[in-house]
Amino acid sequence: MKTILLSLSLAAVAAPTIAKTDDVKASAARQAEERLHTDWAWLGRYTEANAELPAGMAGPRVVFIGDSITQGWFDMAPTFFTDNNRIGRGIGGQTTPQMVLRFRQDVIDLKPAVVQIMAGTNDIAGNTGPMTPDQSKANIMTMAELARAHGIRVILASIPPAANFPWRPGLETADKIVAMNSWLKEYAAQTGATYADYWTALHDGKGFRASLTYDGVHPNKAGYAVMGPVAEAAIRASLAKPAPKALAQ
Repeated sequence: MKTILLSLSLAAVAAPTIAKTDDVKASAARQAEERLHTDWAWLGRYTEANAELPAGMAGPRVVFIGDSITQGWFDMAPTFFTDNNRIGRGIGGQTTPQMVLRFRQDVIDLKPAVVQIMAGTNDIAGNTGPMTPDQSKANIMTMAELARAHGIRVILASIPPAANFPWRPGLETADKIVAMNSWLKEYAAQTGATYADYWTALHDGKGFRASLTYDGVHPNKAGYAVMGPVAEAAIRASLAKPAPKALAQ
């Protein structure tokens, strides 16, 4: 009888917790849906943070623009950014067309010496609708060209490995990621950008090394610890190159 009463008590405690979690998820989903109709690129996400940045910073400023992998980097390893004049501008779930729309306010207007562009995971997933590889490439080229036109050095980051996307079951991902990374490396070489090869540091076969991820797509803290040296090397290599000649003021 005591066992039954204890089980009932635990169930009573668990039920409100589960309900609360479901309510939070439902609220977040409603907000995301509303934002798609009112602020598709989420230009408002970093408006205040951008305005609060100090006018002058010691050393070169580096902006990281991207999706949840970039956002998670800032969330899980904030000292990588705050102690080194680095600025995280990742937004979970974003695709390359959304990043293009916010590139001016979240990158150009911050006047960095270097920008790292990490994008493509959610294009492959079709988060904002079906996209071809050529469409993704065009958006990445647009961001890189905008950066160069404003005298900003470019780091093109590889898409991290993923054997599948949990939110898109059944979608073939691994070979598409490998193909896009091959193009990113080639395009970086053609344009004088620096290629940051996170894929090689993180992969196991064509998937994410299990010890470095919590869901097969996103790095955990150990994953970001592995990514850090790759980023450091890419930043050093990028800063060693002359800044592109600015075409726009």
